[in-house]
Formats: sequence, structure tokens, C-alpha cells
Amino acid sequence: MNVEELRDYCLAKKGVTEGFPFDETTLVFKVMNKIFCLLGLDKTQVNLKNDPEKNIELRAHYPAIIPGYHMNKEHWNTVNLDGTVPPNLIKELVDESYRLIVDGLPKKKQEEFRNL
Repeated sequence: MNVEELRDYCLAKKGVTEGFPFDETTLVFKVMNKIFCLLGLDKTQVNLKNDPEKNIELRAHYPAIIPGYHMNKEHWNTVNLDGTVPPNLIKELVDESYRLIVDGLPKKKQEEFRNL
């Protein structure tokens, strides 16, 4: 999966916005103003949130998946987009990160999200 495909996949999700709040090389995707995906354009890598136990498994099976760079390493992974992680798995990881963020929203924000 390349950067453009990943960007398109993220933007197709309900309520997603994108921007460069940190620097010109880190594209950030948010849902309801909460980050669920950080895409490093200069290093072609993506940070995604996931279940801590699943993160341990993913890191053991894929050398391209490492603890999240500049993130809570228990909950976030950095996935190097070097072609060794199957595109369908990357999509699953994006979906899971998005779901975790939406599920963690305050009830009022979840209601706003449902009404989008």
C-alpha cells in the first residue's frame, strides 16, 4: 500500500479530516478532532492505534511493525510502508485505530458523530 492509497482509504471514512499540525511531512488524519492516523510522508510510515495485546503479536510477526514513534508504545504502532505488510492488514489496522478513537469519544461527541 502506498501513501496515496492510504490517504484515500482514510479520507473515505466518515467524519475524517486531514492536516499538517506538526510539520510539513506528517499528514494527520482525525475523526471528531481526535487523531487516529499519522502518516510520515518523508519516511513512508504510518502510526496507528491498536489493542496492546494485538500490538505485541503484530510486532512479533512483522519486522516492519514497531512500537509507535513518538507515541504511547503500548497502544500505538509504527508501520513501515515498505511492502512487507499486506495491504489488507494495513487497512484492518487503520479500521481498528479509527474504531478505537470513535469508541473512546465522549458520549456527546459519539452522538454528534452518529449524526454526521
